[in-house]
Amino acid sequence: MEKEQHEQYEYARRRIKQKKRLYFHFVLFLLGSFFLFIANKFFAIDVEADWYIWGITIWFFIFILHFIKVYITDRFMNKNWEREQIDRLVSLQQKKITQLQTKINEESST
Repeated sequence: MEKEQHEQYEYARRRIKQKKRLYFHFVLFLLGSFFLFIANKFFAIDVEADWYIWGITIWFFIFILHFIKVYITDRFMNKNWEREQIDRLVSLQQKKITQLQTKINEESST
């Protein structure tokens, strides 16, 4: 297997693993929310304060952050993006070095 094919395979494997963890997190969120609701209603744990709503809301916020990481951030800012940014910065540095060398050569020849 060539290096590029291997990198593509590893990227696909890593993305599938991320999505699998996200789906597991979603199922865990649903079951946990249901359990918190049941605990509040049937076990009469501090019925006056709807504490379970706060728990579910915080957990939902964490799930949304996980979703954003998997489907937005990692999708665009992956290894290829890093490589492109590094190549761009290196080329800018090379261009500046070339300009400085040209300027030094021009000044030394005068």
